[in-house]
Amino acid sequence: MEVEQILRMNGGEGENSYANNSPTQKEAILKAKPMLEQSLNELYCNGSPDCIRFADMGCSSGPNALLPTWEAIDSLDKICHRLNRKPPVLHSFLNDLPRSDFNTVFKSLPSFYERLRTEKGHEFGSCFVAASPGSFYTRLFPHNFLDLVYSSYALHWLSRMPKGQGNETDVHEAFLNQFESDFSTFLKFRSEELKPQGRMVLTLLYNDNFHATPGEPMLMVLKDMISEGLVEESKVKSFEDFPLYRASIDEVKQIVKREGSFDIQEVETFNVSWLVGFVDGIDNKGSDKYARGKYVTKHVRAVGESFLANLFDDATVEEVYRRFATKVTDEILDKGRGAYASLLVSLVKK
Repeated sequence: MEVEQILRMNGGEGENSYANNSPTQKEAILKAKPMLEQSLNELYCNGSPDCIRFADMGCSSGPNALLPTWEAIDSLDKICHRLNRKPPVLHSFLNDLPRSDFNTVFKSLPSFYERLRTEKGHEFGSCFVAASPGSFYTRLFPHNFLDLVYSSYALHWLSRMPKGQGNETDVHEAFLNQFESDFSTFLKFRSEELKPQGRMVLTLLYNDNFHATPGEPMLMVLKDMISEGLVEESKVKSFEDFPLYRASIDEVKQIVKREGSFDIQEVETFNVSWLVGFVDGIDNKGSDKYARGKYVTKHVRAVGESFLANLFDDATVEEVYRRFATKVTDEILDKGRGAYASLLVSLVKK
């Protein structure tokens, strides 16, 4: 099945929405800012363009959707202030799958522009924001059009669910092959869309052989429910083919080298705790042992509920997430494995 048919973050601004449950994604964007600023500095100093075209691929929805654009504005403002030059116009393109909640993003634009006027005044050039819906595994922009491509926590999602058969090694190979195909396609199309010496700053999950993914405790929950006769094994098998792959650092480097369109400038790694922003609500009755798990569950639900909803009815989905809060606490958080191992890569078009 094509992933874009079912993959979408929970829209709107409700309790389970992505807009209100994405602090880990925000933390990853903030951690990438120094590398983004360095790329913009090199880009600007090599040509002092009047307009910089910036594309955020996999922007999703909610306040994080405009955060990379703001970080680019702030970086350019600092760069040009240091050089005593007028900042360029920034044309920012927000890309995500067509079913993403762009409406919520655009409702926040007036407050975004008001913040720009208040904090930057007339010192920053104009900023124009536009949407570019579609899969980033396809061609999205004209030839030699973009200056910088940015992507955070998106490229580990595969374009389709791999059909790995047999033992664990065969399944892993199927996922790796799909990731290589997808990532190579992404690199090829971006090389066509970027200007010569164009930049990319990419953050994706990677496998550090220790930290978990939310899919691990989720699969534990589903297998428990199979044994209790609450869900069908065939449906859980569909979930085992979850379309996400955490590549190793070497795998990412080798794919970039084989595809041949970019040079790797810099590689960094960092971890983002699943508990970013968590405050334990201790009261006279004591702390809820599973408060951390419930907190993580809301964030996981905002991202992955569309997959479960495609397999189960509403009551079953609710039961899965109720059990998940307990399982993720006991099996992951209590063992110190609850963090996203993140790979940050800076690339330059050859």
